[in-house]
Parts: sequence; C-alpha cells; structure tokens
Amino acid sequence: MENKKNRIIDFHVHPTCKEFWIDTVGPYAPAIQKSVKIKRLFIRSEEEMVRVYQDLNMMAVLVAWDAETATGLPSLSNDWIAGLVKRHPDTFIGFASIDPWKGKMAIDELERAVKDLGLKGVKFQQGAQAFYPNDKRFYPLWEKCLELNIPVQFHTGTTGLGEGLAGGQGIKLDYMKPIPYIDEVAADFPDLKIVCLHPSWPWQEETLAMAKHKGNVYVDLSGHLPSRFPDSLKEAIGTYLRKKAIFSTDFPAVEPAKWLADFEGLGLSEDVKEDILIKNSRRLLEMND
Repeated sequence: MENKKNRIIDFHVHPTCKEFWIDTVGPYAPAIQKSVKIKRLFIRSEEEMVRVYQDLNMMAVLVAWDAETATGLPSLSNDWIAGLVKRHPDTFIGFASIDPWKGKMAIDELERAVKDLGLKGVKFQQGAQAFYPNDKRFYPLWEKCLELNIPVQFHTGTTGLGEGLAGGQGIKLDYMKPIPYIDEVAADFPDLKIVCLHPSWPWQEETLAMAKHKGNVYVDLSGHLPSRFPDSLKEAIGTYLRKKAIFSTDFPAVEPAKWLADFEGLGLSEDVKEDILIKNSRRLLEMND
C-alpha cells in the first residue's frame, strides 16, 4: 500500500459486519434499509469492506456504537473497531462511541479508547442515545475530548433510525437539532473540533449558520448524493465553507464510488474539491504524513 499522504478519507463509515447490523442495531436495520432504498441488508465480510476502499485507494473512518442506556441494545465496542484498524492500518482510522449516560465510566472509556486503543475521535448519535449535548451533565465529556485533542462527531437532522414506523421507534428528532444544542457546546468549548454529520434537514440553514459563525464547527456531507444537497449547501461548500466541508458517505448507506462520481456534477474547482476530499479531514485528524 502506498503512502497515506494525499489519499481521500471517507470521514463517516459504519462496519458492514453482522456484529453491527444484526447484533447491535438489528431492531433499527429494516427501517434504515428502507430509508436508503437498499433491497438487502448491508452485511458484507470484513474482506469485502476492505476491498471497497482499497480498490479506490481511499481511507475510511470507522465508527463504533454505544447507545446501551437509552436503547438497551448491546454496543459495537471500541475494542472491536480498534481490532479492525489494527488489521488494516493502511485502510481504516477508528473513532470511538461513548454512551454519555455512563458518567465517569464514559469518560474513562473515552480516555482508554484514545490512549490505549489508538482511536482518533468520537461519534455521538443523540437521537439513539437520547441526550442533549448542551446539558451541563455532559460537559466533563467535552472537557475530556478537548484534553485528548480529538474531533467530535454529532449527528444532525432527521435519521433513518425508526423512519416510517409508528412513533419512529421512540427516536425523538429534537435531540439532533443543531441550534441551540450543538451551538452552545461550540461556544463554550471554542477549541473543541466539532463535525456536524449529514445534511441537517430540516435544520440545514442552522448548521450552515453555525459552521460559518463558529471556527471550530465543520460540516460532514454524508448520507446523501451531492446532487440531492439543498442549493444552500451546494453554494456554501463551494464558497464560504470550502475549508469546513468534509467528504463522507455514511457507508454502507451510500457507496463511496457513487458519491464521488455524483460529486463531479457539482462543477466545483479542483482546489475546492481537494479541500473537501483530502485537506479538511487531514487537518482535523492532524495527519502530516
């Protein structure tokens, strides 16, 4: 495998293993599958998933999952993700998942995941985890993230979890509203690197305003093909947010090759495309190799 320098990084990827789609989020999988119009479950072997990214000469940020307190479902552990990264270090970068309701255990696990397991960031799904980031009870977590100097991913906008089902399987969308819940964290922790995941419908303008206003807030482009982005998002990533927009797919919901082909249709300059596909994520991860 050639040097990692200047390789594209998909900044938001879920494992395609049985351990995630059946053992961990199994009750949600049919709704997610229907939401993204996939006719079969996402399950692929480890080797198949690795090949998707190796064939494209790309790297991928793999995220763990822990929403145990709110859902009662088992986690896809940080150790599991770290093992996958260890087996494929030229292909994968690992991000932790932390259940924010676990108090001191959550903080200790985050430190272990970064210092001992070598994971490079952390992801939260506030809808599944049923928490508001600006709740002061969780501020010790953001202090630890700042101490560890890692980027934090927050889900924004609606979700495929429970979509179309009675009561949305109990998922409450308000948890994933950008303002005030993420904006207050960004203001109170100005050195915390925050990535807002997904085009944030129905709150896209809030995310764009927050990313423009707060120097520490970035915008992830996952979960939709670029041609389906709102016009305001297309304009922003080509102009005032070109240094803040991050290529990501939410794989396997969107295939990276299909996303990249569709991205070409936006007509962005080569410099802007390089920022979005390569430079912005590398800067967040402090990758200098």
